[in-house]
Amino acid sequence: MLNALFWGVIASSSLVLGGLIASWFTLGRRTLGIIMAFGAGALICAVSYELVFEAVKLAKGSGFPGMGFLAGALTFFFSDGLIERISSRNTKDMKGSRQSALIIPMVLAIILDGVPESIVIGLGILEGGAVSLSMLIAVFISNIPEAIAGTTGMKSGGWSQKKIFLLWSGIAMLCALSTVAGYRFFTNTSDLWLAFINAFAGGAILTMLCNSMIPEAYEHGGKLAGIFTVLGFAFSVTIILLEKS
Repeated sequence: MLNALFWGVIASSSLVLGGLIASWFTLGRRTLGIIMAFGAGALICAVSYELVFEAVKLAKGSGFPGMGFLAGALTFFFSDGLIERISSRNTKDMKGSRQSALIIPMVLAIILDGVPESIVIGLGILEGGAVSLSMLIAVFISNIPEAIAGTTGMKSGGWSQKKIFLLWSGIAMLCALSTVAGYRFFTNTSDLWLAFINAFAGGAILTMLCNSMIPEAYEHGGKLAGIFTVLGFAFSVTIILLEKS
């Protein structure tokens, strides 16, 4: 369990890192888009090979991966829609800049992304006895631009560096504990349900990528986003091949 907590802290620490980077420096939109695109490519690979493919192998043609994949996608879709409505209400009701009004929904969205990703890291340790480096690195990289974007809104809302640091530290710890939950609470779960859970997380993450991360990467990074998405995917594939060799 301590092993799961350790790797959960490593994966989620990039939220704190991204918050500190944005607190100390002002990054250009293109740089942010490129980082986001690279992280999206790495996550697409992790979803394909570490979640869905492994789920299909575990389920042995039962159909559980398909049900889990669809359930995860729908869960993220409706949860994201609820957060968007909160965001719209905040923008109308709160005074100040649009970015500062979006802090709460932005944080909720990051938690919605981070918790299933962290649970999957714990599940990977449970199933294979060791952390999946490709999943770990993909989550680590993808957290950074999300934290940078969130911190930019907090700074515009007048948040102090201490307050920003404490918020990201709290979210990082929540994600780290989710890794422990993924390891601890599914010990006696059957292969079929492990396949469902893996596919569920895969569907949720892929929907998030298509609805949020990839469009934002293109908006900020322009056509370079496509190149860096491919590079992120290739990087993650390389990590998987090195792990399996």
